Amino acid sequence: MKRLLLATTAAAAIIGTASAADIGYRGPPPPVAPVAPVVPAILPFSWTGCYLGGFAGGAWGNDVAAYDRNNLAGQPAPPFDGWSYKLGSSFIGGGTAGCNWQPIGTPFVAGVEGEFGYLKLSGSGFDPLDPIGPSNILSSTKIGDWYGMLTGRLGYVWDRALFYVKGGAAFVNAQNSVSDVVTGFSASTSNTDATWTLGGGLEWALDPNWSVKAEYMYVGLDKTLSDCGFLATPFCYDHNLHGVSTAKVGLNYRFNGAAWLGLR
Repeated sequence: MKRLLLATTAAAAIIGTASAADIGYRGPPPPVAPVAPVVPAILPFSWTGCYLGGFAGGAWGNDVAAYDRNNLAGQPAPPFDGWSYKLGSSFIGGGTAGCNWQPIGTPFVAGVEGEFGYLKLSGSGFDPLDPIGPSNILSSTKIGDWYGMLTGRLGYVWDRALFYVKGGAAFVNAQNSVSDVVTGFSASTSNTDATWTLGGGLEWALDPNWSVKAEYMYVGLDKTLSDCGFLATPFCYDHNLHGVSTAKVGLNYRFNGAAWLGLR
């Protein structure tokens, strides 16, 4: 009897201990869903900002038309005869400075740009109808040695390419002279002309700061310059100047390259 009681007590103790262990065990913790890392937004390249640049290229002009006319009593008269001659081409080179603005979320770019550079077009020709001889009266023209532009730009962006049109004011110096070999008559005039310019080009962004461009501009130098002097009577020679074309390639440095947060 005593043995039965001891066995029962031991069994009860073992069962109680196991039950207490079951109550304290809660199993493994539930799985935790992984948290995705935060990726910063990658913005497309923006053309907004100011820049400096340099360029090189070439220029060419149309023929110059020259006319001799008598200016009796200060009154212009129809030309007696006329002739023309070509202007040679010219190297051009200089610098640009400007600023662009591209509204957020749009492919359009607006800007202003100033340009200053070297240009020198020159040519000359004898009057073939001069009664003294075809090598007597020599007319000469020079456009340059410098020019400037102040223009606005309007462009459209495609990936890293900016297609744009450009127009505004141009400033250039023009000079004419005429001389008569036999009589020694000579006259000259020089004038800095403010006129218009229009053209366009393509600019390609190489990286956040640097871009290259190719551009064509036409300078509307359509005017008449007169060289007047005294040859028995007051005498004048008129020169009709026409437009100048320029083509260039350039390299620009943009100051706010931090706007490039990623490539498209």
